[in-house]
Amino acid sequence: MAYVVTEACIKCKYTDCVDACPVYAFKEAPDMLVIDPEICINCDACEPMCPVDAIYGDFEIPADQVEFIQINERLSRTATEIEYSIDPHPEAEKYKNIKDKKHLLQEGH
Repeated sequence: MAYVVTEACIKCKYTDCVDACPVYAFKEAPDMLVIDPEICINCDACEPMCPVDAIYGDFEIPADQVEFIQINERLSRTATEIEYSIDPHPEAEKYKNIKDKKHLLQEGH
């Protein structure tokens, strides 16, 4: 089991969660953060740190976000490792309260 970054992170990429992760499971894709399921230890440290409520355990993910389990798996293979907080996406303030953003994800799915 692993935690999953969902649609709410697209075009936001707040990294409060990264600092909470004891095993450096986060990776930075172009439009969102993802969690590498091979590294995640299911500790729950990241979930409460996300300011846009984008992180869920794969066992409790909302039905409309289930495809993000595979998106995290796929993107974590090529995304850049991230071990510390960085600046959010340049348009984070504009997008943080927008719910339907999947179409903005540039990963070709």
